[in-house]
Amino acid sequence: MNTRTHDILVIGAGMAGLACATRLAAAGREVALIDKGRGPGGRMAARRAEIGGETVSFDHGAQYFTARDPVFVEAVADWEAAGAAARWPEAGEDAFVGTPGMNGPIKAMAGKVSVSWSVRATSLLRGGDAWRVEAGEEAFAARTLLVAIPAEQAVDLLTEPAAHLAGLASEVVSEPCWAVMAGFAERLDITADTFRREDGPIAWAARNSAKPGRTGAENWVIHASTARSRELLEAEKEEVAERLLADFFVTSGAASARPLHLAAHRWLYAMPASLGGEAARYDAQARIGIAGDWLHSPRVEGAFLSGLALAKSVLVHG
Repeated sequence: MNTRTHDILVIGAGMAGLACATRLAAAGREVALIDKGRGPGGRMAARRAEIGGETVSFDHGAQYFTARDPVFVEAVADWEAAGAAARWPEAGEDAFVGTPGMNGPIKAMAGKVSVSWSVRATSLLRGGDAWRVEAGEEAFAARTLLVAIPAEQAVDLLTEPAAHLAGLASEVVSEPCWAVMAGFAERLDITADTFRREDGPIAWAARNSAKPGRTGAENWVIHASTARSRELLEAEKEEVAERLLADFFVTSGAASARPLHLAAHRWLYAMPASLGGEAARYDAQARIGIAGDWLHSPRVEGAFLSGLALAKSVLVHG
């Protein structure tokens, strides 16, 4: 088995992992990332589809993000300048979206560091002065190991090698969310590009095609409520798509229309109940750390700031 060796290895190339890695790289540290996904995105992913001979993308995870912390505001301004993000007033005065898809900022950061996609870490082992990460037919060795994945997944990886960090992650409970992507031939009779509901089966829906930089005639992303997502948790995707589409028309009051494209995606760990304590944790003696929105706050900004906090700890403690 081929083993790749790095100074620092980050498991998870979402917002937290990339914020951490790019900060470390900017400080001159050698860092690499691995991620089980096929490409940049995580919960900021964009799903492509062919509709009427045109390739369009759906933001089926995070719909937008806000920027309030000065450090994150500065990062977002850089993404705007690079064409990776844009304001989206329909979701709020301080709302932004990635461009041309929500994964725009993730792609921008991933381009600055070494990321290996479609690599799923399965086990961790501490030996001597290095960590060994098994990932299918591949293996990695690193002096410092940083884990930036959903809490429930972190528990699975960390229980044996770092029980104290796994214990922290085990305190987090994440709520699921079913997302539906629907493309139509004609505009639906819904005036607003977004709507939210505090109760009922649909929590959020957005005219994805109205976001900055998007293509397609009339594309919608529909997010089920937590209760509805739990109810349909183990249902087949095709069934979920049909049922939530029906819920969408009832909730919005729009006349029913048959979509040209209809698909569903289950986000099992969509909304973590953040611990709200330390932004990140780093064990300097064992040279292992964790970051994620579940530590800081359950927002894109929270994931970014958690990643930066972990990078700072590594740089301070060596």
